[in-house]
Amino acid sequence: MARFAGRTALVTGAAHGIGRAIATRLHAEGASVLLADLDVDAATEVADRLGDGRAAARRCDVTAAADVAAMVAACVDAFGALDVLVANVGVASGEGFDGLDDEAWDRQVGPTLRGTIRCVQASMPRLLTSRHGGAVVMTGSVNGLSAFGNVGYSVAKAALPNLAQNLTVEYSAARVGEGQRPVRFNVVAPGTVRTRVWDTQHPDALVPLYPMGRLGEPDDIAAAVAFLASDDAAWVSGVTLPVEGGILAGPALAFQERNPG
Repeated sequence: MARFAGRTALVTGAAHGIGRAIATRLHAEGASVLLADLDVDAATEVADRLGDGRAAARRCDVTAAADVAAMVAACVDAFGALDVLVANVGVASGEGFDGLDDEAWDRQVGPTLRGTIRCVQASMPRLLTSRHGGAVVMTGSVNGLSAFGNVGYSVAKAALPNLAQNLTVEYSAARVGEGQRPVRFNVVAPGTVRTRVWDTQHPDALVPLYPMGRLGEPDDIAAAVAFLASDDAAWVSGVTLPVEGGILAGPALAFQERNPG
């Protein structure tokens, strides 16, 4: 497929895991991609591997407004446009509610929610004038849809579906300016995905919670993001798409297993 031929995508948190898979998928489908990450060395390795002049890397701290503005400018300088933004940064530190002092809240909400907002705001002038119609996909989480712990992270992720809905209305066809086009805003909400954050833990213990019988892989999330960012989802906006192996139905499954018949 070449759903993104002639389009430019900006992916934050693109050096590892889900972000790397998203950048790789969009590039494989024809996009020019700027990979942004604090770990610019790893992002550069990915961009070099993708090669062919359609991939570049940029260091960006999404909690710093100047970094975000420079990231968007670098994307446009490199590829001439910005058509797709994938806001993929999230930070979880795992404190219980009683342990969430101001610093702990800032550590999670700062990059996860405020960083996402900052990236969207900086990208809007370009997305509104995309000749293809701009698209934003934000990486949420099942943590933002139900109670799975990590309350600081979960609260930040829970804001993203509401943000997508509000922005869908604010940048609708009835409200954009002359020479602008409406922008689509959607959220993908992963369940447990095999990434490096699980390297020192035991994620396979969670498999029984998943009706599909396995954990997610980064490519599972990348496929959903590619759909939401593409013209295949041209009439989809303000939506949160759970990609989570059925875990949101898991409590019902567990109840049925304990109470057969």
